[in-house]
Amino acid sequence: MEAPSEPPPPPSVDEESVGLAALWPDTSRTGAAPGIETHELSLIGSSPSDVRVSCVDYGLDDCAFQTVDDVNAFVANHRPEWSAVRWIRVSGLTDMGVIRAIAEKYALHPLAIEDLLHLGQRPKVEDYPASPEHPGRMFIVAQLVRWVGGVLRTEQMSFFLGRRTLISFHPREEGLFDQIDHRLRSRDSRLRRHDASFLLHALLDAIVDQFFPVLEGFSARLEELEEIVLVGGKPEVLRDIHRAKHDLVLLRRTAWPMRELVNQLHRDHHEGLSETTRTYMRDVYDNLIQILDLLETYREFLTSLTETHLSTVSQRLNDIVKTLTIISTIFVPLTFFAGVYGMNMPIPENESEWSYPLFWGFCFVLVGGMLYMFRRRGWL
Repeated sequence: MEAPSEPPPPPSVDEESVGLAALWPDTSRTGAAPGIETHELSLIGSSPSDVRVSCVDYGLDDCAFQTVDDVNAFVANHRPEWSAVRWIRVSGLTDMGVIRAIAEKYALHPLAIEDLLHLGQRPKVEDYPASPEHPGRMFIVAQLVRWVGGVLRTEQMSFFLGRRTLISFHPREEGLFDQIDHRLRSRDSRLRRHDASFLLHALLDAIVDQFFPVLEGFSARLEELEEIVLVGGKPEVLRDIHRAKHDLVLLRRTAWPMRELVNQLHRDHHEGLSETTRTYMRDVYDNLIQILDLLETYREFLTSLTETHLSTVSQRLNDIVKTLTIISTIFVPLTFFAGVYGMNMPIPENESEWSYPLFWGFCFVLVGGMLYMFRRRGWL
């Protein structure tokens, strides 16, 4: 059997993607078949550590959370009869055995499997209609942004949506869905009364909401830069401004395709996407519009801040040059008189004993007069 020929993933800003890239086989040959079949996953290096699988079954009257230790045994069993929606969560993408078991159980499309493992995907939605080999599913790629140790990072979140099942893959969880778990435990929650697509809406809404604390931190960062620039700045402030511009580009590069993704979910029809969910997608779309407006405002502010900093530096240079010019101008006549009276030749004024103090008196009067004139003209 020919080895799989998927291209290696590009560099990602997330540390987890670096580890996954190390597992990816070097099989980037031109003309290779697209997609990854489930049996080909065993040919990819695997690292089961730090991979967690959990499952949530819920309906109108009940909800059950479970941690999956044996994935093969889990997929071999059927869901409870009362379960209206099953949500399978995979945290970590380095265990190919887990991915293969889930992909075989739910007949995930080979192209979607390739995009799942190929981190750094642009946010998008792919519709895979039902076929004799595969049930109809929707594949969604979203990007989560957040501060990690003071550094802005993005993480790829992948979702497979069926009629009654939602499967999510993400590098790490770290409490991102705690609020959604709390809502699922509540009998009166709107999530318990709707289908799997409404759960997808809740997850996308949580991902989009993560932009706002990032933007709050970015706003505080811009205020600090503005204060530094206005009080005179420091040598490294221009470097800090360029770093802020880099982070802003990353935010915009993530938010813009997220807007297209949500708009497509709101606009297009899919058998697994209910009308209620499509209606609620408008709220997520509005949040993304607000985020993009803020990003545009921050971009203009950074441009203005750069111009202000350059103007401040130029003004400071002009002040220094003006001060040096004034000092030079003051010493020009003094240098002239000192040169004249310092010549090694008879000068009539040298015969008087008052010539030396008169010379210094004249110099002080000349300097004072020049300083007075400069101040009156506003040069000082």
